[in-house]
Amino acid sequence: MCVLTAEPPLTSEPVSPAPAAVQHLIVDEESSGQRLDNYLIRILKGVPKTHVYRIIRSGEVRRNKGRVSADDRVAAGDVLRIPPIRLSERAQDKALNPTAPARDFPVVFEDDAFLAIAKPAGVAVHGGSGVSFGVIEQMRQARPQAKLLELVHRLDRETSGLLLIAKKKQALRALQDQFRERETGKTYLALVKGSWPDRLKVLDQPLHKYLLPDGERRVKVVAPDHPDAMRSLTLVKVIQRLAPPDGLQSMVDTFSLLEVTIKTGRTHQIRVHLANAGHVILGDDKYGDFELNRQLIRSGLKRMFLHAWRLRLRHPLSNESMELHAQLPQELQEWVASMQRLPN
Repeated sequence: MCVLTAEPPLTSEPVSPAPAAVQHLIVDEESSGQRLDNYLIRILKGVPKTHVYRIIRSGEVRRNKGRVSADDRVAAGDVLRIPPIRLSERAQDKALNPTAPARDFPVVFEDDAFLAIAKPAGVAVHGGSGVSFGVIEQMRQARPQAKLLELVHRLDRETSGLLLIAKKKQALRALQDQFRERETGKTYLALVKGSWPDRLKVLDQPLHKYLLPDGERRVKVVAPDHPDAMRSLTLVKVIQRLAPPDGLQSMVDTFSLLEVTIKTGRTHQIRVHLANAGHVILGDDKYGDFELNRQLIRSGLKRMFLHAWRLRLRHPLSNESMELHAQLPQELQEWVASMQRLPN
């Protein structure tokens, strides 16, 4: 458990609810490698996730006196400054009594160590940033007998597909190590605007995260010498070119169905890399073609066409090589099937 230095006095237990005083938390060995948001949500018992994300985004949370992001990973010995937090009794009661409805999701694989589910589009993986609850909270409600259910990684709310959930702490650490060391193979299916050039197979472009004035997160391609550049590598393969349905041909003459493998797991990496190449993902409401998106809705595509399709990994306990697949959702299959195939 972490060590807390604060006014009021030191405590080695999670705060519930958090006191209205500055806290300094020293990260222990057991928590090393955990995402900052997950670490704080676990430690600050009774504090709503929305508030945890708010103090991180605002810069009030500091690591070793510097700014830190929600998806940064803490290390043993890090000193985290947490600002004063006051909660009304009503907010405390609401935070301590979760109202997420019980929900199970289609299971692709499950054993005693972890499970892989097929996450639907439009469902957040966890509560926070304006979302009361997500996949993990609903699954915990649906499986009250489970001793541990923890997210191994993330998917954007708008993205469907494979999501891993650990059932043992040892499995959680082993799987997160694989993701952190880039030992997994993550492949997505994406339908993009235009005819993707066969020669463009590797996108090696640094990315930078920033905030809009309203606090919403965005990502952009930057020069390699940018002070906050994060190297990002994406591999692209064309599966099929398709003719747009009637009513869209005046806006675009070709769609390309792509197999996209990411070698780094940056926020919005696929969406930004493909858009920067001039081929936005259909239905993308952050980096896409907004006028085309409006027409796509009328044509039956009501979501972003990005799906986490295949994951290659090693079993966290046996070390056996595995390959998991989440079938393309029915609504996307039907939409692709409705279009004429063009010569590759």
